[in-house]
Amino acid sequence: MCLAAGLLLAATHSVSGGDEIRRSDAPRLVDLVLEARESVDRLAAERDALAAELENTHGASPAADAALQAITRRSDELAEAAGLTPLRGPGLVVTLNDAQRDAQGRFPRDATPDDLVVHQQDITAVINALWAGGAEGIQMQDQRIIGTSAPRCVGNTLLLNGRTYSPPYVITAVGDPAALQAALAEAPLVNLYRQYVVRFGLGYSEEPRAEVEIAGYPQPVRMRYAQPVGPLGY
Repeated sequence: MCLAAGLLLAATHSVSGGDEIRRSDAPRLVDLVLEARESVDRLAAERDALAAELENTHGASPAADAALQAITRRSDELAEAAGLTPLRGPGLVVTLNDAQRDAQGRFPRDATPDDLVVHQQDITAVINALWAGGAEGIQMQDQRIIGTSAPRCVGNTLLLNGRTYSPPYVITAVGDPAALQAALAEAPLVNLYRQYVVRFGLGYSEEPRAEVEIAGYPQPVRMRYAQPVGPLGY
C-alpha cells in the first residue's frame, strides 16, 4: 500500500510540475457575465453624463443652431418607429416560466434538465409571432425590444442588452390582442413549447389587456454591417 501511494504521489508531482492540478483561478461564465453587466452600467452612466453635457452645449452660430434643431426634429420624428419612446395601448402579456415541482416535490420521471426550463428559442418564437401578429412594440421584462435586441441563454438565466434575468419571463406587446393571440396560435415553435407545457409542466399564459405601457429603448442605437434593402423614403 505504501509503495502504491508513493507511486501515485510521484506521478502526480510529475504531471503537475509542482503546481496545483485543479486551479481555481480559471474564469467562470457567471463571472464574465457579471463583469459585462458592470461594464454596461458604467458605460450607461458615462453615456448619460455625455448626453447631459451635449444637451447643455449650444451652437457657436445661428446656422449651427438651426442645423442642430433640424437634426433634433428629424430624430424625434423617427424615435417612435425606432422604439426609443414609450408606447401605450391595448395589448397582450405573455408569461413563460420554468417547470415547477408537483405536490410531492417531483418532476416528470422522463424529463431531462433541458425539458424543464425556458430556452432562448422559446422566447424568440413568442417575440417573432407577436411581430407577425402586428405588434406595434414589444417589451421583455423591463426592456424594449428593438431591431438589435437579442435575448441569449446564459445557464438558467437570460442575457438581454448586458443585463441578466431569471424566470418568469414577461413579454408585453402593444397591438390588437385578438390578432396577437391568433399569431401565437399559428406559430409552430410556440405550439411546440405548449406541448412541453402539457408534458413537463412549463409555465405559459396569455393575458389580453385593454391597456399596457412599454418603455422606450434608452441606449444609443448603433447598427453594424446593416444596409437598406430598398428605398426607405428618408
